[in-house]
Amino acid sequence: MLRLLTPKPASAGSEFRPRVSIFGLISKIILIALVNALGLFMVSQFFLVNQVGLAVFAILGLVIINVIYWRRKGLPAKYLTPGLVFLLAFQVFVIIYTVIISFTNSGTGHNVSKESAIESIINNSIVRLEGSPTYNVRVLEQGGNLFLLATSPDGEFLLGGNNQPLESVVPSNIVSGIATEVDGYSTLELAQLFAVQEQLAELTVPLDEDPAKGYLRSANGSSAFIFVQNLLFDASTNTLVHSSTGETFVDNGEGNFVDANGEQLQPGWSTTVGFANYSKVFGAAAQFELLGVFVWTLSYAVASVALTFGLGLFLAITINGLRGTRVYRSLLILPYAFPVFLSGLIWSGLLNETFGYVNQVLLGGAEVPWLQDPILAKISVILVSVWFGFPYFFLVCLGALQSVPTELAEAARVDGAKPFQVFSQITLPLVLVATSPLLVAGFAFSFNDFNTIFVLTSGGPINVDSSISAGATDILITLVYKQAFVSDTVDFGLASAFAVIIFLVITIMSVFLFRRTRALEEVY
Repeated sequence: MLRLLTPKPASAGSEFRPRVSIFGLISKIILIALVNALGLFMVSQFFLVNQVGLAVFAILGLVIINVIYWRRKGLPAKYLTPGLVFLLAFQVFVIIYTVIISFTNSGTGHNVSKESAIESIINNSIVRLEGSPTYNVRVLEQGGNLFLLATSPDGEFLLGGNNQPLESVVPSNIVSGIATEVDGYSTLELAQLFAVQEQLAELTVPLDEDPAKGYLRSANGSSAFIFVQNLLFDASTNTLVHSSTGETFVDNGEGNFVDANGEQLQPGWSTTVGFANYSKVFGAAAQFELLGVFVWTLSYAVASVALTFGLGLFLAITINGLRGTRVYRSLLILPYAFPVFLSGLIWSGLLNETFGYVNQVLLGGAEVPWLQDPILAKISVILVSVWFGFPYFFLVCLGALQSVPTELAEAARVDGAKPFQVFSQITLPLVLVATSPLLVAGFAFSFNDFNTIFVLTSGGPINVDSSISAGATDILITLVYKQAFVSDTVDFGLASAFAVIIFLVITIMSVFLFRRTRALEEVY
């Protein structure tokens, strides 16, 4: 009698469990070890700059990553984690950090902590004592730190460093009554002094435990003089006091020490200023100018996207179905293949008023101020942005056209529809269904199209009467750049406030446009 042999049932999910190889396991261990090493290095750096919150967040992230990749289950999480990490690091963190900076006074003169600012102010207040005697010195080195071996005018031998007041010492070598060497220290020769000039310039040796008695400093490594500290910090009253005049500088709550007349000591420090930066953005003096920049930015984005999409769709319809489509497609995407920065420089030369190719060759020597006249400059940057963007929409529209069912157009023609009606009622709506999300993305990109504006006009022509330094072609993002990096006084807080407003505007408009495109998909 035959016995029926039935296979042994496999445990649930066992057929989906991947086999572990030695190579894969070793690679996994190496990669996770590298991630942990990088993470721990970042944690140590966060602690060094007193960013405890970021350090704790990084530690939690490392723990989560290790749990995800060392457990056997949770395969989807293993694939999603790298993307989430990069999203948090390069998007979420940047947005949150920008928002935080927008509520501070970070910028020129306010880039450091209060402790660092006080230290810098005190160091800047150290001046040479009038009538100071001359000390013969030698520069010594120990453990990477510099020290001064001084011979006082009365023949006393002293040794001290930045955090070590001068003390009597017995030198191991004396030349012509001047101490030159001390056991345990290396005496630097002239050639070695050139290599440590910056460190020597910062070498300030206290004469005594009391800083008010002065410091010994040397500029050339052979002679030194007594310097005194004019400003002393009183931690109990949070003030700086001038040692000779008694003048008091108080914390004004805005990141500076000021005297009774409001004169500020530099540098200041970064501190929270609330909504002060946003008040500047929407202030009465700049409100109408900012509104004008916003209108131009919106107009530029709409015109750029509409024209690039229109030209791309026109070329796609023209080439679709022709012989040699691949050749035409390769030629038309050439503008998209070149870096925008280099192409922008070429266009700025072509449109030059005096020797540009457009004026000298195409227009027979005319001097049309393409980039100098406010109206022509706006038209020029729009046309150049179309040159940069139409190859992308050409490729997208060409793919969308090839996916449109030909039966629909043929049925419409049988019913008597004219070519324009077929295009407007069938082809265009179906192409928009496929490309509308890309149009929204293109609008967001054009709204922040820094490269085209900056390379062609740098936001100009310049408007000397502008209270916010806005040129004729400045869009919001170039205005942020000017506020942050070009102005005489850099203001990161104000620039961050601008950036937050731009982010909110784009977010609101994108949500609205995506809802419109979703309605379009439901109709077609």
